[in-house]
Amino acid sequence: MAAVKPIPEGQHSVTAALVVKNARKAIEFYKTAFGAKELGVWTGPDGKTVMHSDLKIGDSKIYVMDEMPEMGAVSPQTIGGTAVSLNIYTENCDMVYKRAIGAGATVKMALADQFWGDRYGTLVDPFGHIWGIATHVEDVSREEMEKRMKQSFSATARK
Repeated sequence: MAAVKPIPEGQHSVTAALVVKNARKAIEFYKTAFGAKELGVWTGPDGKTVMHSDLKIGDSKIYVMDEMPEMGAVSPQTIGGTAVSLNIYTENCDMVYKRAIGAGATVKMALADQFWGDRYGTLVDPFGHIWGIATHVEDVSREEMEKRMKQSFSATARK
């Protein structure tokens, strides 16, 4: 018998699992908004509840499942928000950002060039999850980043 790999082929060390109300609708949103590829969907005994699904966005997987409060799996909509955000690096953040808004996401932080060297903005998907969308546009030294950060926060404080 061949040795089993402790981390399966194609998996990263950390994979986000998103709990949502209406996983099938969320899967379609992620496909439209972020170009996700559906790798598999497994339903429960009722044939409707998505117990687990594998999606791939770029080179990373995410899992999406239906809310199951009886198992402690609740969505941001049920708890009234989330303390977690997911971030996507892409070659064209403007295009992905606009496509996600067109698919139903709402703006949390407008897309803009940021002091750390990324063009970056955040969105909330229709299921309550926060997504950062970024394209790295400039390599910034630690010293320059700290200087820009102070300027940025100073300007924000004056508003």
